[in-house]
Amino acid sequence: MKRSCFSEEQIIGILKEHQAALGAKELCHNHSVSDAKFYKWRSKDGAIKV
Repeated sequence: MKRSCFSEEQIIGILKEHQAALGAKELCHNHSVSDAKFYKWRSKDGAIKV
């Protein structure tokens, strides 16, 4: 299985930025993440707290 380029801390940081009212499209563009991967992260890690 291929490892992600992002660590768990980075993924959680990106998800927190989204909760801080940043749009998903803009956020994906800023971090060079596809929309599909972002929504997959959100569904999987949305409830995780740091």
